[in-house]
Amino acid sequence: MGVSFRARAPRGGGEGFDLALSGAEFLLVLVETNWLGRNGNYMEMGQKAKGELEKIEQQLARLEAAPGNNPATRGQLKELMDRVETLRTQVASPVPKAWQKTELARHPQRPYTLDYVERLFTDWSEIRGDRGFRDDPAIVCGMARFHGEEVVVIGQQKGRDAKQRVYRNFGMPHPEGYRKALRVMQFAEKFGRPIFTFVDTDGAYPGIDAEERGQGEAIAHNLREMARLEVPTIATIIGVGGSGGALAIAVADRVLMMENSVYSVISPEGCASIMWRDPSKKILAAEAMKITAEDLRGLGCIDGIVPEPEGGAHTDHDAAAALLDQSLQENLVVLKKLPKAERLEARYQKFRNMAQFFTVA
Repeated sequence: MGVSFRARAPRGGGEGFDLALSGAEFLLVLVETNWLGRNGNYMEMGQKAKGELEKIEQQLARLEAAPGNNPATRGQLKELMDRVETLRTQVASPVPKAWQKTELARHPQRPYTLDYVERLFTDWSEIRGDRGFRDDPAIVCGMARFHGEEVVVIGQQKGRDAKQRVYRNFGMPHPEGYRKALRVMQFAEKFGRPIFTFVDTDGAYPGIDAEERGQGEAIAHNLREMARLEVPTIATIIGVGGSGGALAIAVADRVLMMENSVYSVISPEGCASIMWRDPSKKILAAEAMKITAEDLRGLGCIDGIVPEPEGGAHTDHDAAAALLDQSLQENLVVLKKLPKAERLEARYQKFRNMAQFFTVA
């Protein structure tokens, strides 16, 4: 959107009047098309649509007040006014909660893993490479201190600008990224260091080269080995947790979700394409998939919800990190008090019982 049409309504009808009417209709078509597509932020697009509709209404009002309107012209004006009113009603309707959370989770200014590392940990020292193929910048791993305690940090990392997004592969890890993460987890277990993981990916990279190097095997290997780790593990979904690519670093004693994050096996657009063969039904799919923190806590898939600053974590990175810091401290204290065998059994049973909707007597 962003197209504006400002023309003084010509008097007496004629060719100038027809051009003005056509211009208003053209702008209305643009607004309708953009709104129905809604490929951007739902709320931001809603605000833009409201502004464009106001301009269209003003133009139509000037045309309606112009002298010399015949019945056919009045009919066209009424039809356009009805379309404007219909679209205004759609734009003004409440934003579905699940889709609102999805857009907040995808916000480009939302804090990423390294933003939290900078604010929550000290003495950060990054570890690179899987000792088999190469380093994968889509996953960052390293040693650090958390309130003075030596820990290991692992997280998926996205980029802010185009160059960084390409470098980080849009936060979609290759198999060597997961193998690097597993190598660092095994290092943490060897030296008895708690593990913090930060999940933020639309999914593992699905390219042919990744499949050739064993993407599925790398993810499956991580799932198995994380279930066996003897050190305390805490995973936090900080943005988008998509498919097995997210779960590969989220089999933990405690799985937390930021208030406005989402966690799902597939994107709403992908689900809508499969279920209805229509990706525009993504909002309906988001509601049906139960991907918000509240939904997943109710289903037993996560252990806790971390509140965010008003408006979302992207509005205040420092405040978001402070709220997460408090939650991580509380959970780590509890986990360290549990006997190792009890903690491992609780982790195993938690994941075994997920998606269990009935029991056998």
